[in-house]
Amino acid sequence: MIKTVVFDLGKVLVDFDYGIAARKIAARCTISTTELNLLTSHSPLLCQYETGLLSTPEFYAQVCSQTGFLGDLDEFGLYFADIFVPVKSMVELHAELRRRGLRTYIFSNTNELAVRHIRKSFPFFSTFDALILSYEHRAMKPDPRLYEVLERKSGFRGEEILYLDDRPENLAAGAARGWQVILHETPEKSRVAVERLGLLNHR
Repeated sequence: MIKTVVFDLGKVLVDFDYGIAARKIAARCTISTTELNLLTSHSPLLCQYETGLLSTPEFYAQVCSQTGFLGDLDEFGLYFADIFVPVKSMVELHAELRRRGLRTYIFSNTNELAVRHIRKSFPFFSTFDALILSYEHRAMKPDPRLYEVLERKSGFRGEEILYLDDRPENLAAGAARGWQVILHETPEKSRVAVERLGLLNHR
């Protein structure tokens, strides 16, 4: 029996585009937008930041040294993090699950600047039982250590956990622990999958 629903954050509950940040930051740099590949979602520098190996000031200092960024940390933080838009239908899906009495968690590879901005900008972020965030635990999905944190904090195991994520490799790591998983492709498909499990009323 499913007792908790675990949501990935990016591309599930919020959409984002690092290109927005790159364009804004490039306007204050000595390099071009296309050269700002260190800020893309696949960059080693961002990976270090999102695994907590770099603090926010250290990440900012690295960006400045590699790009010539001229602004202060507050300006950088605004440009870097203001790239998110809530996926309204998924936010409402979460609210419905809460009304049904299910416990819910955010389980995300992310960073301090992003979380600070999302917490301030989007009220839904405060309605989860807990947040399991990569940078706070020095491990990123699909590293089993982060999944262990979720199980420990929630108190649930195996088929008691339903997990939605847009990345198959992250879901595979959950499925290997016996979690029930849904590959998030569109809000409509995810809603149908959750309904089929009996967690929501059919529309």
